[in-house]
Amino acid sequence: MVLRVLLIFCFSTALLAQDLSQTVKGKVVDKESKSAIPGAVVRLASDSSFKSASQTDDNGYFKIVEVPIGRQNFVVSFIGYKSITIPDVTVTSAKEVVLNIELEEAFQETDEVVITHTDKAGALNEMSSVSTRLFRVEETERYPGSRQDPARMAANFAGVQGSNDTRNDIVVRGNSPSSLLWRLEEVDIPNPNHFAVGGSMGGPVSIINNKYLGSSDFLTGAFPAMYGNANGGVFDIRMRNGNDDKHEHTFQFGILGTELTSEGPIKRSSKATYIATYRYSTFQILQGLNVSIGTNAIPKYQDAGFKVTLPTKKAGTFSIWGIGGLSSIDIIVSKFKDPKEVNESYGDKSRDQYFRTNMGVAGASHTYQLNKKTIFKTTLAQSGQSINSNHYFVFRGKDGVPVESFPKILSYKMEEGKSTLAFYANTKLNARHSYRAGFFVSNYTVNLYDKIRIVGTNDTSVAMIENLPFKVRLNQKASYQLVQPYVQYKFRLRDNLTLNAGVYGQVLTLNNKATVEPRAGLRWDIKPKHTLSFGYGLHSQMQNTYIYFSIPDTLVQNGQKVYNVNREEANKDLGFTRSQHFVLGYDFAVSKEFRIKAETYYQNLWNIPVYSTPSGVSLVNQGATFTRFFPIYQMENKGTGQNYGIELTLEKFFSKHYFLLWSTSLFDSKYQGSNGKTYNTDFNGNYVTNLLAGLEYGIGKAKKNSISFGSKFTYAGGRRYSPVNIVESNKIYDIVPQEEKINSLQFPNYNRFDIRIAYKVNNKKVTHEVALDLVNVFNTKNVLALSFSP
Repeated sequence: MVLRVLLIFCFSTALLAQDLSQTVKGKVVDKESKSAIPGAVVRLASDSSFKSASQTDDNGYFKIVEVPIGRQNFVVSFIGYKSITIPDVTVTSAKEVVLNIELEEAFQETDEVVITHTDKAGALNEMSSVSTRLFRVEETERYPGSRQDPARMAANFAGVQGSNDTRNDIVVRGNSPSSLLWRLEEVDIPNPNHFAVGGSMGGPVSIINNKYLGSSDFLTGAFPAMYGNANGGVFDIRMRNGNDDKHEHTFQFGILGTELTSEGPIKRSSKATYIATYRYSTFQILQGLNVSIGTNAIPKYQDAGFKVTLPTKKAGTFSIWGIGGLSSIDIIVSKFKDPKEVNESYGDKSRDQYFRTNMGVAGASHTYQLNKKTIFKTTLAQSGQSINSNHYFVFRGKDGVPVESFPKILSYKMEEGKSTLAFYANTKLNARHSYRAGFFVSNYTVNLYDKIRIVGTNDTSVAMIENLPFKVRLNQKASYQLVQPYVQYKFRLRDNLTLNAGVYGQVLTLNNKATVEPRAGLRWDIKPKHTLSFGYGLHSQMQNTYIYFSIPDTLVQNGQKVYNVNREEANKDLGFTRSQHFVLGYDFAVSKEFRIKAETYYQNLWNIPVYSTPSGVSLVNQGATFTRFFPIYQMENKGTGQNYGIELTLEKFFSKHYFLLWSTSLFDSKYQGSNGKTYNTDFNGNYVTNLLAGLEYGIGKAKKNSISFGSKFTYAGGRRYSPVNIVESNKIYDIVPQEEKINSLQFPNYNRFDIRIAYKVNNKKVTHEVALDLVNVFNTKNVLALSFSP
């Protein structure tokens, strides 16, 4: 069982009134054109007298004062627009609440229509028809086991499952975690996790901090044309602006990090703001205090994030933003005299490991409102990621005690930088028609090096290991470009029928591969509470960068295996992995608080890299562990795969002191190797179900404080694995599967029960929260993986 303690201390530099209330403010804009809506009414849903209400000014801003603390709902309305309800807004005494609200214009065939619409699980992206879930920062805190991590939070949704408990990789509809796209402030970014491994999109600890998160979208398939270079899913993360009126600060102490957040106005008259966070590994702090955390391999990390927003009167709005993280860990097994004493979850009993990772992205954006119908946005961003490691073989004598010399057996560095120019024009022609056209142009620079000694069981001395030659698997410095134009069109045929259609293109100058991809979606509100949706998309994804420059041992020429004497980079010509997504969905809003959603999907994958010689090896299985894949044979785009399934979600949104979420997925995920045989993918567990529930009650005479309790139960089919080829494994000190029986076995079913208890105290200008997360309460021994033990 993992115990996680969280202490949050929030305070504002402004004095508050004696009664515990708070200000709720923000801006209301048109959903398509993003232009301000003057005269819109924002009110507290529980106040029919309109005393707790505000009307937006000429710039779309509103402010409601003296809103009672607690969880509140707000109604936003304007003539000619669909009214919306914003549910479950947490109001505390320490921090003002800032709401950025978008209204959709009603399709009117008569002179005037006022339509009420409540969409509590919709999407920020108005051009997404299916498989999109809006998530808010509250969900990263409320869901047990989420650890304030967007990826772990998303694992509760239908069609999504965590890869394992050690990392936050997520499997979306059977696809590899490496097929996920991370986007921040509308720019694609590298893996935003500490201790990232080359070729993966997850890690043990997220660099993204939920303190600066705004409402964001998570897409699981058939996504619209502004998203590309991804086959699995998309995290579209938005950063919020700081408070434009008051300086506010948050201090948090938790097992995963000790952090400070600060935000406030730079210039109140212009609404210029800042928000910044910094987090430091609590494990390091505890180590400095000589507190044992159950391992000698202390994960060291720190990260930061910021956003500065600078509105102008005539030149638009400028913003500067960024996130970054540094991490390192040393796993030293040579200090143990008996190998049986080694118990490092992320290590190998036969080697000392020194692992370092860095990641950062910073950007400058300019948003310009040309008129009430058109908005331009331009972004320049620079990102970078560095991963390097050194491994030393620990040779033990017959008594098990390590000898004094530890020869180096693995050394690598993987550095990748990217400069991106992004631009789009968003135009709303009228209530029926709107479109977005734009592009991304990215310049990549890479510096890759990897060398390894292959140690086998016949290497019985340090001298023998030191005499082994290093095999170079990577050795390249290069640059190339990725160009991604797109256009997306929204056509509202009727008020209850919307068509989204688009085209996306992609050109990779590294090998001059190109693709053009149509996208389409249809949403039909057949009755006030019933919605049908359909989505189609042709998608593609370039391979992980290091795969292009990898040096295989064996080439395949005219069907014959030839040793790669000249160490050629034989995989540089690999094309994109391609997929078609078909999605059909049904949504039933049983009431304002309860909904039922079902989706069924089919995905056809092709052009998957596989060995050029008959084999069951495929890149479709990579990207979910701390192990990097290096092809020993030349690869080609001849692999195929299929994912299909059905998903069901029953959700009771937070109201009347509680919430419920039940999601379940039944799916099948198969692939074909170059030998023509069909196998289960590594991620084909066939089913996963999550049940979450939470209660929250105000306590005390004025109900100003609250206590909450949440629980989560996950049950899923076990991961697939292969029988081990013992002879070949002994030759290289690593697991080698039996080729003819890949993924024919399955680990026992996975199950885990988590709970969360939190107590919140609201006082004048200060809010305290103490939370206790218990992960894997029953200490279930779920199988992680097979590992080689000499």
